[in-house]
Amino acid sequence: MDGRLINGSCHCGNISFAFTWTRDGATIPVRACSCAFCMKHGGVYTSDPGGAVKVTIADNDLVERYRFGTATADFFVCRRCGAVPLVTSEIDGALYAVVNVNTFDDVDRNSFDSAVTDYDGEGTDDRLARRARNWTPQVEITTG
Repeated sequence: MDGRLINGSCHCGNISFAFTWTRDGATIPVRACSCAFCMKHGGVYTSDPGGAVKVTIADNDLVERYRFGTATADFFVCRRCGAVPLVTSEIDGALYAVVNVNTFDDVDRNSFDSAVTDYDGEGTDDRLARRARNWTPQVEITTG
């Protein structure tokens, strides 16, 4: 897959990812989620419907997959450092993801085009349909 490769990780490096960005342009649109969990954890996410995410987890025992609200997304929380580098959602047997831009390595933060998002009032079916349209659809997770 052609595109720009963006690496990121939690603070201690236990959860790392290689995110393939295929969109044109110098800016990266990012969404600052306004839910209480993301506000408390600095969740600012991006995705690429044409991209891919390869996640590597060094020690799976140090990863908490946290679910709340509609219980349709897994927030990957590192138990060692507390960072949340990505979120996944399984939709119709396929895994989708968004990555937290605050966990990017070596990316100029001036390239971010930020918007605050509010998904309150969105039904579960609408939420899953939005994720299937907008989240990154090629997700590979390797542990060990």
